[in-house]
Amino acid sequence: MEAIFARRSIRKYTSDPVKDEDINKMLQAGMAAPTGGNRKPWHFIVIKDRGTLDRLAENHPYGKMLFEAPLCIAVCGDPSLTPLPRNFVPQDCSAATMNILHAAVALGLGAVWIGLALPEHYDMAREILGIPGNIVPHNL
Repeated sequence: MEAIFARRSIRKYTSDPVKDEDINKMLQAGMAAPTGGNRKPWHFIVIKDRGTLDRLAENHPYGKMLFEAPLCIAVCGDPSLTPLPRNFVPQDCSAATMNILHAAVALGLGAVWIGLALPEHYDMAREILGIPGNIVPHNL
């Protein structure tokens, strides 16, 4: 309960790298999220490269905090894994994201959800991160 109530959107970061073991714990937390029909349609992209983080910050209107962040996890979904009419990819990716954010708090890290809600956001993330067209980037 502590991590849930302590979670805040943190937009200022230190330059300290995030430990690989902490990254793995956050990813495991994301993968522990519930999914519609247990389809697990998400993909996670871990971004540590300074140039890539800067490109994301330059190209997302609400992502300027990425100029300071030492890490970003892109949460993406594969709609082919949850065929219509049961496409729960947005909900599944949102649940995974919340688990990642709560894990960050539990690990003593600050984090913020940066949404990718418009077609131009999807296109920007696909281009910068090399995401194929059949995968939908949901947030950073």
